[in-house]
Amino acid sequence: MTISIIIPVYNESRNIARTVAYLRQHGGRDVVEIFVVDGGSTDDTVQQASEAGAIVLRSPEKGRAAQMNFGAQQCRGDVFYFVHADSLPPPNFVRHIAQAIQQGWMLGNFRYRFDSDSRMLRFNAWFTRFSWMFCQGGDKTLFVVRPFFESLGGYDPYYIIMEEYDFFRRARKAGQRWVVMPDECVVSARKYGQRSWLKVQVANLVVFNLWSMRLASPAALDKIYKWLLK
Repeated sequence: MTISIIIPVYNESRNIARTVAYLRQHGGRDVVEIFVVDGGSTDDTVQQASEAGAIVLRSPEKGRAAQMNFGAQQCRGDVFYFVHADSLPPPNFVRHIAQAIQQGWMLGNFRYRFDSDSRMLRFNAWFTRFSWMFCQGGDKTLFVVRPFFESLGGYDPYYIIMEEYDFFRRARKAGQRWVVMPDECVVSARKYGQRSWLKVQVANLVVFNLWSMRLASPAALDKIYKWLLK
């Protein structure tokens, strides 16, 4: 088994060097490449990612879905592992992914905890152990075996928001469930540090429900989400 790691970024100079270094340290020989796919950063994300040892790609199209697809097209690994720049998987992530694939899983992710002592965020994180649709999202990272990813056509670039949820929905429609592996990523709490816990929860709930009921386009969802977080 070989793993290609794909990290979509836009102005992530605060996190990217640490994340790449961590993945290189813990990935071992099974990780054959780490791609950082940039969506037009205006800070020094690209330089930091390159100096940390990643292969930097400049995506022809901005947006996480488009960037992740572009990265996947360049990969040579048997497994794609999508990681956000501010998420650190458990140190033994390769072993967990290998075990899940040996058990027959085509895709899966980890539960997570925040890099914060907030009681409310610990409450949030507790629910990420479940495979319920509402409890998914890119912060949990995601492994997908290459043939299954390609059979779904990758991520849908139409979804400039909720792209991971759309991928899970299409996977489920194709008859494939996902595993939540028994270990934790560490996720940045910066979104909550800049806003109140309640404001973020309301924004997440509203946008998820609108997406779930197909009541708004991704562009509209993006505007609503940003407006709710102001």
